[in-house]
Amino acid sequence: MEEGRIIKLIGGLYTIIDHNHQSHERRPLGILRYQNERPVVGDKVLFDADSLISILPRTNELVRPQIANVDQALLIHSAKAPDFSFALLDRFLILIEQNHITPIIIVTKIDLLQEQELTELKTALEYYERFYRVIYVSNKRRIGINEIVRVTENKINVLAGQTGAGKSSLLNAINPDLNIKTDVISKALGRGKHTTRHVELIPFESGWIADTPGFSKLAFPQMDSVSLKENYPDFIHLSSQCRFNECTHIHEPGCRVIEAYHHGEIPQERYQNYVRFFQEIKATKPQY
Repeated sequence: MEEGRIIKLIGGLYTIIDHNHQSHERRPLGILRYQNERPVVGDKVLFDADSLISILPRTNELVRPQIANVDQALLIHSAKAPDFSFALLDRFLILIEQNHITPIIIVTKIDLLQEQELTELKTALEYYERFYRVIYVSNKRRIGINEIVRVTENKINVLAGQTGAGKSSLLNAINPDLNIKTDVISKALGRGKHTTRHVELIPFESGWIADTPGFSKLAFPQMDSVSLKENYPDFIHLSSQCRFNECTHIHEPGCRVIEAYHHGEIPQERYQNYVRFFQEIKATKPQY
């Protein structure tokens, strides 16, 4: 029996890489299905000459994209075509924080912006840079590529983010040998086409990077409205100054977060997104 990591799943067949970087294709034992255990890409597993035997404990797991044991997430958002969305960025950050994965914000297609537009976007993102690493990228001008290479070394990395933001194009710019399929932006819809059909871990430097299916809507599974605030590092920093220990930062008197919002210490849209997410979660019926 050997230990390895799942790097690809297509049609029920799992590709496993062992410690010697040799790949093996296996199907899981039937008992795993009866135990309601489903291996996913990123899982560390035990396997033999015939089958995938068991799944080793996970450090984390994302649902969409479905991948486990991730070190950090590169959140790819385009500066233009499609336009940058702070609402979508905040939504991604919540889900990544919830899974205890380090988020890195990647802003692509900066060459499509006029100088003044880029300055305004960078100014708006200065607040986020207090809590997250932000990298600006232009594939054409090779801006930011080397920085991405450095931050992804020796880690399991996942690319996720805005549909049409250029995740596959970015991977191709970093390593042209990958030759991952890309499509043009649909001008009629103003958004990208889904070009990646499955999750796959790709060897990258001394680590791995995952190209994942594009998506544009993210729900908040297994999260209640009260715990939402725990995924905002900027709110956590201020919450110790709230009058009430269980403050939700929505309506309570003496709330330091609300005060910071009114005083312009927190960007207006970020706090308004938080209120919108809070109401969305509270309105969602429990799933049994």
